[in-house]
Amino acid sequence: MARINLLPWREERAERRRKYFLLFLLAIALAALAAIWLADRVIDRAIDRQVARNNHLNKQVTVLDSRIKTIDELSEQRRQLMARMKVVEDLQDDRSSGERLFDQLARAVPDGVQLREVSVTGSSIEVSGTAASSHDVARLMRSLEDSPGLQNPGLRHVRADEAGTGNAFQLTVRQRDSGEDEQ
Repeated sequence: MARINLLPWREERAERRRKYFLLFLLAIALAALAAIWLADRVIDRAIDRQVARNNHLNKQVTVLDSRIKTIDELSEQRRQLMARMKVVEDLQDDRSSGERLFDQLARAVPDGVQLREVSVTGSSIEVSGTAASSHDVARLMRSLEDSPGLQNPGLRHVRADEAGTGNAFQLTVRQRDSGEDEQ
């Protein structure tokens, strides 16, 4: 006789498969949640490390900005100091320029010429005096032209002295700049 199984084995098998499927689905869901949680933790740590690096860099940038500001202030102080030193050097040069001018005038004045007045305005010098003859005035102008610190002498006028003792003259000459002396 043939055996007939009347037990609902197919439904039990289907029920078991459904339970295994649900358990498998639950395990996959738990694994996915664990992976997502783990990825979230890794990403949070990476973000925290980057934030810490950024904070460190910001602190260092602040320190460097303060150093740059200090360097800029020192550069400005240096520039101001250099400007003061330049003023002092110019004053030192101007201080001895009067002495040099009178020395050059004394060397340039030939015999027979007497200077009565010397006035300086900027780099222009106005000289007035008397000379025994007009040749002496010409010699004075040539020697002023040859003088290392003077240039461009120009005669304003020569007049015979009223007493008849010589010629009164007036001339102008320019001082050379210190840069022109080197040429």
